[in-house]
Amino acid sequence: MNTTTTTMVMNFFDLVITPSTPWKNGGGSTQELACWPPGADMNGFEWRVSLATVDRPGPFSVFPGIDRQIMLLGGDGLHLRSPGWEHRLDQRWQPFAFSGDDAVDGAMLGGTSKDFNLMLRRGVWQGALRVVGDDQALGGAAAGFCMALHGDWQWLDAQGGNHRVLRSGQGFWWAGEAGSVQGRLSPVHAGSAAGAPALVWIALEHSSGEKYE
Repeated sequence: MNTTTTTMVMNFFDLVITPSTPWKNGGGSTQELACWPPGADMNGFEWRVSLATVDRPGPFSVFPGIDRQIMLLGGDGLHLRSPGWEHRLDQRWQPFAFSGDDAVDGAMLGGTSKDFNLMLRRGVWQGALRVVGDDQALGGAAAGFCMALHGDWQWLDAQGGNHRVLRSGQGFWWAGEAGSVQGRLSPVHAGSAAGAPALVWIALEHSSGEKYE
């Protein structure tokens, strides 16, 4: 697997204007938020982040050699079943990890479910899907992803010359040699009557030992 690149990549997105692709079986749709390498198909990606809207029960696609992490963003959730395990995905913002090799069936727990998905090619990338509420620095990871869930978040580059405020459903992903992408994300306000700030945070590192340059 080739994990090298000659350029640093940083892409901003907004869920409101991110295209949605309907599933062939009519059971839902997917918004692809990040993919590495850019433009890779479902057989060639090294890591991928997406948001799924599930309208009907049905089986998950099997992805041999992929480690998966899923998290409920909204809706009533799913009851996941696979030979040897089952899990109720009914608690918002609580990640659950499983193998893409597993045959998984998703039963609806009510109405539509909106789910956040992280997929990593096993032996190439590793990292955890987390929800955080405090400052986060970009400099330590070769690649990663963030998306505001609640409250406003401000991104500042290392020099302080570029900044951007992220609101709910907005974020960015980056890729480059570890340490090449510098900056910090901070909540604009520590909290409010509506709740504490929350951010999806994924920091990725190579598990293969190959240099990323």
